[in-house]
Amino acid sequence: MRKLLCTISLLLTGGIALALPDKPRAIVLFLSDDVGLHDTSAYGCEDVPCPNLNRLAGEGLLFTDAHSTTSVCTPSRFSLLTGKYAWRQKGTGILPGDAKLILPTKEDGCTLPALMQQAGYRTAAFGKWHLGLGRGEAAIDWNKPIVPGPREVGFDYSFIMAATGDRVPCVYLRNGEVVGADPEDPIKVNYNPQFRFEGELLGYEHPELLKPWGRSADKQHDKTIIDGISRIGHMKGGKKALWKDQELADTITAEAVRFIKRHAGEPLFIYFCSNDIHVPRDPHPRYRGKSKLGIRGDATVQMDDNIGTLCQALQEAGYGDDTLFIFTSDNGPVIADGYLDGAETACRGHKPAHPYSGGKYGLKEGGTRVPFIVRWPAAVRAGRSDALVSQVDLARSLAQLVGAGVPAQQLPDSLAQLPALLGQDAKGRSYLVEQAHGTRLALRRGTHKYIPGKTPQLYDLTQDKHEQHNIAPQHPKLVQDMQQYLDTLRTTPETAMPATE
Repeated sequence: MRKLLCTISLLLTGGIALALPDKPRAIVLFLSDDVGLHDTSAYGCEDVPCPNLNRLAGEGLLFTDAHSTTSVCTPSRFSLLTGKYAWRQKGTGILPGDAKLILPTKEDGCTLPALMQQAGYRTAAFGKWHLGLGRGEAAIDWNKPIVPGPREVGFDYSFIMAATGDRVPCVYLRNGEVVGADPEDPIKVNYNPQFRFEGELLGYEHPELLKPWGRSADKQHDKTIIDGISRIGHMKGGKKALWKDQELADTITAEAVRFIKRHAGEPLFIYFCSNDIHVPRDPHPRYRGKSKLGIRGDATVQMDDNIGTLCQALQEAGYGDDTLFIFTSDNGPVIADGYLDGAETACRGHKPAHPYSGGKYGLKEGGTRVPFIVRWPAAVRAGRSDALVSQVDLARSLAQLVGAGVPAQQLPDSLAQLPALLGQDAKGRSYLVEQAHGTRLALRRGTHKYIPGKTPQLYDLTQDKHEQHNIAPQHPKLVQDMQQYLDTLRTTPETAMPATE
């Protein structure tokens, strides 16, 4: 193992003197989907065995108060990669599968992968993208190279799904081109709910063609049938390019393993976005029955196995203990989300956000408080941290770690929080913003949570984890201070906010 402090550089970051370790040879940011704080055995759910996450937690730092910026996917991913709150930019809500790119390209701004490139890392994105593709000047032509995309924002290599598993097009894209595209069978996509392609088979018309767990529970998910599952949106063509849902996880993980082997010895930055445990849940048959929580729990076991495969590939490629591996989720949990897959029945009694309330889409703690584990044996001591941290800070913190310079005005809401991430600061942020689906915001200060509105709400999370007892009337000064902070933050980048305690 390398000496922990190959280079000593004392940096004053929020009053913390940080002994900066040499940068890791590999950085893996594993972003799961819709996984709640209490959805894995690493966080106490013994009904879903996750041995690989257990190992990460046992050898790393497990956080109890870490947050995505938003309780839904597209905006939280946007914030993670740009260091900017999604509510500052229009068009960052949940995107359709044919949306234009919402990230800045390297010509227009700065992103986390671009900073990693600057520091000498070979960068790659795998799995769920859901951040748009192309310029939006015309409908995306899925039969030609699509620009801009991951390459233009800083990824040297990409193997992605355009959006989500429940949205068309159900194809993979490698470096901007559909894998298996056939010019004789061109791909067409349309998101007009009143539209349909000639001969298109729709879920609500042909339930007999659907897998038992691929049946829609709402009118949003009942359009084009692909691989026995009805989807959001309409798609025609591309039969040779269509994915098989039960092979999704294996295919994406195998691509990442090949990338690791191909570039063994080089500094690597891998942004791996699992589709698990997002709907439609259709794990490979070898995982069925591996949990006690039905198809949703089985998909979680599948995700855990992918983690083990990646860790083994990194070990075999020689990265070993000098890999910084970060596991987290894009937002909080949801059990039933558009499909009749039996999750509600199988998860009856399971509390995926335990010990908190709420989940995906909402403003309660469960919406953004997510699992977050940092493993880096060469520099991070194993343990548990109650520090208040946000995914929006990963961009500036990792840039600081690898020595990448952040241009002025970029990463406007990303704070350098390396002391907290490395386990050298037990406090973390003073304030933290939470966003629900839409534009509603909440503000954390320590253990207090404030929700503005006609009737202001204030909760003490140490005494009231389910946010049931509004104590705002008893603390008018605290309410005033937190409202003032939010008012200022709406027009001021977080990096320009005055220091607070």
